[in-house]
Order: sequence, then structure tokens, then C-alpha cells
Amino acid sequence: MAKVVLAYSGGLDTSVCIRYLQKLHKMDVITATVDCGQDDDFAEIERRSKAIGAIKHVYVDAKEEFARDYVIPSIKANGLYQNKYPLATALARPLIAAKTVEVAEKEGATAIAHGCTGKGNDQIRFDVTMRALNPALKIIAPIRDMNLTRDVEIKYAKEQNIPISTEAKKYSIDLNLWGRAVEGGDIEDPDFEPPEEAFQFINFKNDKAGYLEIEFENGAPVAADGKRMPIIDLIRYVNDKAGAHGVGIVDHIEDRVVGIKSREVYEAPAALAIIEAHKDLEKMVLTKHELAFKKMVDEQWAWLAYAGLWQDPLRSDLDRFIDATQNRVSGTVRLKMQRGSLRVVGRKSRYSLYKNDLATYAAGSTFDQSLAKGFVELWGLQSITANSVADAASKKQQQKGGNKK
Repeated sequence: MAKVVLAYSGGLDTSVCIRYLQKLHKMDVITATVDCGQDDDFAEIERRSKAIGAIKHVYVDAKEEFARDYVIPSIKANGLYQNKYPLATALARPLIAAKTVEVAEKEGATAIAHGCTGKGNDQIRFDVTMRALNPALKIIAPIRDMNLTRDVEIKYAKEQNIPISTEAKKYSIDLNLWGRAVEGGDIEDPDFEPPEEAFQFINFKNDKAGYLEIEFENGAPVAADGKRMPIIDLIRYVNDKAGAHGVGIVDHIEDRVVGIKSREVYEAPAALAIIEAHKDLEKMVLTKHELAFKKMVDEQWAWLAYAGLWQDPLRSDLDRFIDATQNRVSGTVRLKMQRGSLRVVGRKSRYSLYKNDLATYAAGSTFDQSLAKGFVELWGLQSITANSVADAASKKQQQKGGNKK
């Protein structure tokens, strides 16, 4: 029989896909699980895959690649879709797709498959990446193709004796090194407050304030609280510490690529803390002109990542500009955290454009205030002239109206 490689998470969607691919498409299924830092029981995932009927399972450790080639560029780009979502799932999907294609090519498969629905963004991220890397491979998406809903999947899983977790019955969870997405159940109601039990990293009971110091070199985080560590360890350290102070929940109405507005809940303590620190450091070392233009670039970068266009040449074009701006983004930022709040309380950099002798109002200032008078007059010249012209025109119109009377 023809072989298909399924991007397999071990969850409800991809588990029922194994059986659908076997029964409806008459194909031998090879499952591929890509580790992007989700801390799953990968041995159990392999056992589940084979118990359902996969002929082979492949595990790919991609944590280092994910952190280096996807997360760090996102940090440099202040990657927040609609200024809220730190793109955790969106960043992992093109990497998972690429690794699935590699497995398919190695195994001689004629098709690749995923468990995405037709309502979400992941179908785009998988399909576009897979087609860009190997257009010869057929893409099969059983959940989308058969228009399946979650309750139908759960019923089918029971009928086919496919094991599903209790959590899967309540929520759909996607987790990786950069964050955690929680969907489904009562959370689909935009007026429903997610219960504390829906979160994994957040401590809701800690009222004490805490401080976190993050050091950056060329835009990338390299140390936390004075300790240098590999990027994966640093992200986990910041995730634990920020989450312990209640920091990290994103709850917003999001515009999906397919045109649907959805209520999305994310848990990303490290992402929110690191990006907040990075943005603040940029404000200290980049000029206002660089910041204004980079804000537009960052927004476009986040859109490309979110919309499944990781392989588009524009994304690598933007990376080159962003990397050029990061040469001076080196320094340390200190954050204060308490009961879910997060704010920068200190920053320092050898490339700082902040000069105290210019900014101070105290004695010793080197700023010559007398120079400001001419600047102010020139700065507002067109605005003042425009108002003067408009006022004169208004008076002239009033005079004409009076003469008619």
C-alpha cells in the first residue's frame, strides 16, 4: 500500500486521523512527532500511535532548531500578532511541516497528512509550507476534508477504541517552548472567564512582588538574573519565574486568516516578559526613526508568521532589516512582576541614546534651552499658517453672508 506520513501530536485530532487514513484512504500510516519543547511523554505517544495502527513512528527532536531559527527571530521582531499573541503555535507549525516533509521523503511516502480543521490557521501554515518544500507530495487533512466537529471525533474515537485524555474532552491544548494555547469547551464563549484549572504555568495565589533581569546581546536574550544559559534553559527559567507571579495570560478576540473572529486564550509567561524587555531596550538604543519604521516591519513580520507565510521571501527580506537593527540591542532590562502585572523598572546599555546631562532638569545640564525657541517656531510653522489661512477664509465667508442680509 501507499504510505502517508502524518504530523502526529498524539492528541484527539491526529489520533482519529490515523484510523481515517487507514480505513478511508487505504494507506499505511507513518506518524512523525516533532518535539518543539512540549514536554510530552513521547514514549507514550509512540505507543499510542502504534496501538491505533501506525506501521512506524518517528520522533524528531527540534527544540534547539525551534529556539534558534524561529523563537529568536520572533523576539528580535517583537513578534506579537495584533499586539497580543506571541505566535507560539504559529512559529512551530512551519517547522513541524518541514520535518514531516523530510520524513516523507526519507520513507518514500507519496502523501503527507495533518489533523487541522478547516476553520483554523494551522491548515494554512501546514499546507503552504509543505507545498513550498515539496509540491509533489499529496496533502490529506481528514478533519477538514470530512468537515468533522470535535464531538463527532470524540464519538468516533470511542467507537474505534482510540484512547483520549480527560483534558482532551474539555479543551484542545497546544504547547511548545514558547507558549500554550487553550481552546474549546466553555472558552469558546467570549464572556466566559477561563477557570484557573485551565492554566499550567500561572500561579494565581502569589501576591508577592518579584524582579526579573534579562540581558540581551544583538537582540537575543543570553542571561537571566545574572546567569548566562542556553536559550532553551533561559526561556524555561523566565517562564517559571514570570508564571510564578501570575504573568503570562493572553485573552483576546483574534482575527483568523480565514475571516473568522475567535476568542483565543494563551499562556506565555516567558514570551510576554522577554518581548516586553526587548521592546524597551530597543527604545533606549534605536533612534525614533528606526523605531517608527521597525514597528511597521515588526507588524508585517508577525502577520507573515501568523498567516502561514513563513516560506515567503518577504519574511527573510524583513529578517535582514531586523537583524541590521539588532547590532546595538545589547544591554540589561529589569522587570517587576506582581499578581499578573509586568512592567519595566530599569534598563542599561552601552549603546544607550539616553544621556542624563541632556535630559536632566537639574544643574549641570548641557542642553542650551535658548536654541529651542527657533526650533519651536519652525516646527509649528505650517500648522500655525494653516490655522491662520482657515481663520481668514472663515471671516471672509461670514462677511459675505452679512452683506447678503
